[in-house]
Amino acid sequence: MPSGRMDSLAAVLAAIRGSHGMTQPLISQQLELGRSVVAARIAELESAGLVARAGVGPSTGGRRSSSAAAARGAGRVVGVDIGATGMEIGVADLSGRVLESVEEPVDIADGPEVIMARVEQLVDGLLARAVEGRSVWGIGVGVPGPVEFATGLPVSPPIMPGWDGYPIRDRLSRRYDAPTWVDNDVNLLALGELRTNPTIGDAQDLLYVKIGTGIGAGLVSGGRLHRGTNGCAGDIGHIAVPEAENVICRCGNAGCLEAVAGGAALAREGRRLAESGGSRVLAEILAAKGTLTTADVTVAAGRGDAAARALLARAGRLVGTALATLVSFYNPALVVLGGGVVSAGDHVLAAIREAVYRRSLPLATRTLRIEPTSLGEAGLAGAVHLVLDELFTPRLLAQWLPFSTPAGHPDLPSAGERSAA
Repeated sequence: MPSGRMDSLAAVLAAIRGSHGMTQPLISQQLELGRSVVAARIAELESAGLVARAGVGPSTGGRRSSSAAAARGAGRVVGVDIGATGMEIGVADLSGRVLESVEEPVDIADGPEVIMARVEQLVDGLLARAVEGRSVWGIGVGVPGPVEFATGLPVSPPIMPGWDGYPIRDRLSRRYDAPTWVDNDVNLLALGELRTNPTIGDAQDLLYVKIGTGIGAGLVSGGRLHRGTNGCAGDIGHIAVPEAENVICRCGNAGCLEAVAGGAALAREGRRLAESGGSRVLAEILAAKGTLTTADVTVAAGRGDAAARALLARAGRLVGTALATLVSFYNPALVVLGGGVVSAGDHVLAAIREAVYRRSLPLATRTLRIEPTSLGEAGLAGAVHLVLDELFTPRLLAQWLPFSTPAGHPDLPSAGERSAA
């Protein structure tokens, strides 16, 4: 049960943000707070422009109560989702609704100066159209590599040459005078799934597994991201597997799961099959294009090529075997699968499911669901909700809520003032 004014303010706001309209009695019941306390906290949040009345809720036996929802107009947040081969940037309101967004291809190997300069150009353009005089309250950034969350610094990212220790957070915070948070891209996919996918039901313990160029997992425990001590929890792509003991991974080690089951490995093995005569369809694609990608392996499997199907099934089996250990250890209610390799369809999905259910403890899989994401890429949504989750913690509420103006629109302290506490 939350105690103290700021703790209860943050708890009430979190309950409202997690719904499309929450009545005071329901909030009181969920948080075990007195109704008078809940009413007072909602009034404070409403005067600060953070929540708004959302109509009348269902009757619970007495007079129908009004419901509250997250306010949309008080400020704006920016989300930046940078991947290995593309990025998406958007501006959202305080409910997490994306107002404007843009996508474009990118090569992460171009380095931080090139990519961050382009990020700033795109953010400037979006803000010019979407902010309408409202200040930017925070920025969330996802990158495809390990991030020390406390500092926002990438740490030895295998597929991000030149990014090690690059001050992404400090650069954007100074430019836009707004607090900035940086996280691993798979963590943001997990958070986006948790906050915006209605099909997950009440699952509060889940794994999001991305199988694309690399392989990674985001862990959600009790409705919150679990990052570990330094921020690298869930980096399953570099688990050692016997089948890869002689294969050098991009991280420099031999024997990593990613080295034999990630997208780059599938493209490499697909080319080997094409050149050795093991796959007629892949040989035709290679002859026509001069190169092979993971998507080409998927296309070949869809055309009935047995070798391509076997390649995808093997990747699924290897990933599923690694996941089985996590399922038995962590016991999630839901495993969500995303990334380009998963879009190959049943060849990968069926192999993952079979390996997990066969190798995990029976109790761990009794009610377990293993499903492909229905959201597509949720990294932008995750970046937006990363900001909102961090911005509305008791610590930050305590820093800026007293600055509310009489008009009800908070005049936020600068990024330096907010980070100085």
